[in-house]
Amino acid sequence: MSTMDPNFLKQLFQQEFTKIVAVISKSFGLRYIEIAEDIVSETFLVATESWQTKGIPANPTAWLYTVAKQKTLAYFRRNKLFEEKVLPTVQQNQRHEDEGDAFNFSQENIKDSQLKMLFAICTPAIASEAQIGLALRILCGFGIEEIAEAFLSNKETINKRLFRAKEKLRSEKIELELPAEQEIIKRLDNVLHIIYLLFNEGYYSKTQNQILRKELCVEALRLALMLSAYEKTNTPKTNALLALICFHSSRFEARQTNEGDFILYEQQDEKRWNQELINQGLYFLQRSASGDELTSYHIEAKIAQCHCTKEDRFEKWVEILQLYDRLLIVNYSPAAALNRIFALYKVKGAKTALAEAKALQLEGNHFYFVLLGELYKELDKNKAIANFRKAKNLAKTTLEQEVIQQKINMLD
Repeated sequence: MSTMDPNFLKQLFQQEFTKIVAVISKSFGLRYIEIAEDIVSETFLVATESWQTKGIPANPTAWLYTVAKQKTLAYFRRNKLFEEKVLPTVQQNQRHEDEGDAFNFSQENIKDSQLKMLFAICTPAIASEAQIGLALRILCGFGIEEIAEAFLSNKETINKRLFRAKEKLRSEKIELELPAEQEIIKRLDNVLHIIYLLFNEGYYSKTQNQILRKELCVEALRLALMLSAYEKTNTPKTNALLALICFHSSRFEARQTNEGDFILYEQQDEKRWNQELINQGLYFLQRSASGDELTSYHIEAKIAQCHCTKEDRFEKWVEILQLYDRLLIVNYSPAAALNRIFALYKVKGAKTALAEAKALQLEGNHFYFVLLGELYKELDKNKAIANFRKAKNLAKTTLEQEVIQQKINMLD
């Protein structure tokens, strides 16, 4: 037994919510997905009450699985669904010997359930934006408020969107099973995009007052590895995304102090970078080179690889600039356009970069004003400070505001 850390249950919920919902849905069908969510929420409520008085059990995950299983079986028995509908289907399809084996929480079954859930959510029957919201909720354990922030929306809108998406799963009778091979290939782009968004949210969080949320990055890596382990989804672009995740993840320990303060790339201790993850990134990048499709994941992975050497060489920035030029053609985004401007600054100087930066006119983006502040530092100190102040006013987290304030202090 041990006392409960305030953040412990939240982190455990984030990790296990998705697994339990996926296993229950796989066993009893996607039409009961909302029941699965309710059961998991009730399980964590019981855990909170029990563990606060009795302490945390030796194996909290196994405790959650046991209680969730009991609650699930009790629900279906109570509603006379288990004997009439669920058990016959389970016995027919899975040939379980007794109702206690209707579902299990082995690592193999969890992985299988989540892989099938990932592709079920990415059905063409559900709009792309709703797919992402549903994935963040069901596969990543995001709360409604977090999803609302991620979409720059409100809780009511997100709840309606998720409700409609779940109704589609029911009305279209989507099964929790891997689609045919051709359909897998069609849906893979959406699946990879969801994993990419999940990693980005963890790597530079916008939904909580912290910049790095490692647990989300770990989830993204786990889902991507799951795809690479399955022959039909082990494609060059899957490996390119894995390489990208590994390269960025290699700098986790160097991005924050022990107190949680954010450390800028230029100030990071290269010795704290994880060389094993960098090597893994190189391995997956090499595997991604087969085939003739060049995706944004390939280009971003190569850019991330360049940043895995701290040396500030002119040739390095020329290569990065060329890569960003290609990336903007393959998949334009404001973030990539901003990053390209910084590479341009490194290659051609502040004046040239500033002229192109002003043309972007990303007035609502605090990163835009951070970039302008950096470019003006060499040209006009007062304008640099003014732009950093605009950036600080737009920044959402206190950590970002503190980092920007440090830049102002250095100039003022």
